[in-house]
Amino acid sequence: MSTTLAATNLNRFVVFVAVVEMGSLTAAAARLGIAKTAVSTHMQRLEAEIGASLLIRTTRKLSLTEAGERFYESCRLIVRDAELAVQAAGQSATELSGTLRITAPVDYGASVVAPVATRLQLQHPGLRIELLSGDRLFDLVGEGIDVAIRLGRLVDSRLQAVRMTSFEQWLVAHPDAVGKQVPSQPGEVASLPFAVLSVMPHPLTWHFTGARGVKKVVQFQSTITANTALATRAMALAGCATVLPEFVVRGDVEAGRLVRLLPKWNLPSGAVNAVFPASRYRPQKVRAFVAAMQEHLR
Repeated sequence: MSTTLAATNLNRFVVFVAVVEMGSLTAAAARLGIAKTAVSTHMQRLEAEIGASLLIRTTRKLSLTEAGERFYESCRLIVRDAELAVQAAGQSATELSGTLRITAPVDYGASVVAPVATRLQLQHPGLRIELLSGDRLFDLVGEGIDVAIRLGRLVDSRLQAVRMTSFEQWLVAHPDAVGKQVPSQPGEVASLPFAVLSVMPHPLTWHFTGARGVKKVVQFQSTITANTALATRAMALAGCATVLPEFVVRGDVEAGRLVRLLPKWNLPSGAVNAVFPASRYRPQKVRAFVAAMQEHLR
């Protein structure tokens, strides 16, 4: 017997997508704000309505059947299009609602994005915000991301982007690493104990630009490495020098925990972009978040 759309409850599509994206019935229930038993019932009835098994359930893992994989690829697009249509119809409303999924690098997400997202949600109680922090590039369409905050050069030309601001990189050091003689020239810092942020393309080689465009290259020696800015910052606070984005270490410099070295010499700056899946319009909740970010950065 063929399955007709009229015989299928489309609300179950939303539940199914949540189950797949969250990886479990319990997590999907928390995301949707409904009971786990309701999620289980929706899934059982959806499989009955379409006449196919979608999920393989064990005590430790939930995975998709072959039919489930094919159905999910189509289902997530249907759900996203439906959400965008509803949001577009209600763009004139002043109260934001629905779920806003944001991604950002771990360090920038914690220091900048999280406070902005929290204030926005408190202003709009009907809005649910999910901040996914990670230093990998999320698949915006495949993972249902509304907006990604990305640092540095953009590599995917298929996405839409708005440049938000730029950030400086600072050479900083623990006061004990510097001693009484504060360096004034790039050539004087190469011997400092240096904590390396290993995810940078050339973490030991830094190009300084001084007055009238004078350029100096400093080759540091690796003494200790870390793959996150927060861990590298902790190494600097324990006694090293390092180069980090200013938003990571500005508070430490202002509090005297770290010293900014060579402030008259500039290191390469980076861009902060808000990136979106290609679409003819942006939902109101996305535009509101971008506006809140821009206001905060100003």
